[in-house]
Amino acid sequence: MLADEPTGNLDSAATLEVLRLFEELRVAGQTLVVVTHDARIGAVADRVIAMRDGAFADDNRLASTGTVYDGRR
Repeated sequence: MLADEPTGNLDSAATLEVLRLFEELRVAGQTLVVVTHDARIGAVADRVIAMRDGAFADDNRLASTGTVYDGRR
């Protein structure tokens, strides 16, 4: 699944619901590519690839906590 700024115009409750859906898909073995400027959304990822000036700037694999963003961070 490719999602470009999937939570950009959502309130915190809808954002949480989208992230829970993404987690269900991930657990089911689906690959998700999420493009976001929101570091809080990226923080729930297994891997974060950052781009700067149109080039890859960083590639980090993260320890997945299984924690979904709760709107309070």
